[in-house]
Amino acid sequence: MPEPAIAAKQPAVLELDPGVYWWCRCGRSNTQPFCDGSHKGTEFTPMELKLEERRRVALCCCKHTGTPPICDGTHKGL
Repeated sequence: MPEPAIAAKQPAVLELDPGVYWWCRCGRSNTQPFCDGSHKGTEFTPMELKLEERRRVALCCCKHTGTPPICDGTHKGL
């Protein structure tokens, strides 16, 4: 699989309401950290993130985290 584009070298820290979100895996989306369909024509697909309650999350924007879609600090070494 090809390497994703690095959208940013810091996470997107957000307060999200309960619901379903689609995290961008390719790094090409203009609506980071969420998918806008920019992956079409690539091997990438978005990842579903389902939240049952309102929650503060740090979503990975470098696309290299070992705990997708949550940031694990990998961006610090890129």
